Amino acid sequence: MALPERRLLSDIRGASRLAFDATASIAALVGNMHRTIQMRPGPFGKTVPGGPRGLTGLVYRSVEGSIRLLGRGLDAGLAPLEGFLPEGESTSGRDAFLSALNGIYGDYLVHNNNPLAINMSLHFQGQHFDPGHQIAPPMRDPSAIHSGRILVLVHGLCLNERNWEREGHDHGQRLAEDLGFAAVYLRYNSGLKVAHNGRELANKLDQLVKSWPVPVEELVILGHSMGGLVGRSACHQAELTGLSWLKSLHKLVCLGTPHHGTLLERGGHWLDSALALSPYSAPFAHIGKRRSAGITDLRHGSITDGEHEFVPLPEGVKCFALAATLASRRSVLSERLIGDGLVPLNSALGLHKDPGQALSFTESDHSTLYGTGHLELLNRPEVYEKLRAWLA
Repeated sequence: MALPERRLLSDIRGASRLAFDATASIAALVGNMHRTIQMRPGPFGKTVPGGPRGLTGLVYRSVEGSIRLLGRGLDAGLAPLEGFLPEGESTSGRDAFLSALNGIYGDYLVHNNNPLAINMSLHFQGQHFDPGHQIAPPMRDPSAIHSGRILVLVHGLCLNERNWEREGHDHGQRLAEDLGFAAVYLRYNSGLKVAHNGRELANKLDQLVKSWPVPVEELVILGHSMGGLVGRSACHQAELTGLSWLKSLHKLVCLGTPHHGTLLERGGHWLDSALALSPYSAPFAHIGKRRSAGITDLRHGSITDGEHEFVPLPEGVKCFALAATLASRRSVLSERLIGDGLVPLNSALGLHKDPGQALSFTESDHSTLYGTGHLELLNRPEVYEKLRAWLA
């Protein structure tokens, strides 16, 4: 009988941790609501501190403690078994689930050392590799590893490197075929702070450029959505720490990147604030606040550890922005509200009502695509033609 794969057991451990944590959190939430109802405060005002007291409080604390104890016991029992099992291969469905989960709760997973947390990695022609280690065959095009032109593709929130292929088209693969790039794809935990991923990417790129088999003539970063913020953050971190790969970076291209934030995340923040106004609804605000640091960074497009610190485009790097809107033509509604369905048009173009906060994309280095959604930026022929022209 074949042994189960290590990935499967690891997934079971991670999922069970989440399930037990969620159940314990629900018990605590109900307890807090019970306490509020006992105290009968007014409809608005400060939250009643603490949980239920007396025998009722003891029952709630016992239930919550028992749930967490059960979870730790199950995890401790399963963990030693992983070392005896074969690693196994991941699937596209599993990768999609993990990427979405990490996008929403990625920082929570890392904080709790959950096996479902994604570690940053580079991928070349479908293979995961570490810079400095030889890429093992088979490869679709072995000659690509000897190209001095490297294109690094950085995906968006809740996605992974597989999502660059959409409806049979992959910008990276096409650019590799047409322009001779070696297309290197990044996978990362999009629920961590953008600045954290920027630091990690900066270090990865430093290792990549130093260990590439041939001298790197040109390095290009192509970021979709949050990926553009991570790319800009990596440039900022490299400049602060003096990493040498930044000298090899010729171009940075951002597709639908929320440079100044998204209305969706601002709406979530406003909802949290509204729920906190009443002690009866305040416990539910804690559920919304559990969303990841990566998502909250999208409120203003933050790329540093500060909440809203303006960082200009990297000096000496040709920067491009491609924005999309679902509308067929420009209007106040399409620019500020509709955008591409997720990112407002002006945010994707780096425009801001305060000129000091605007990003300096030149007239020829930004473009707008009409009648196009956020994910369609990954496969529309018009997008590829623009990329090909910018990178040729």
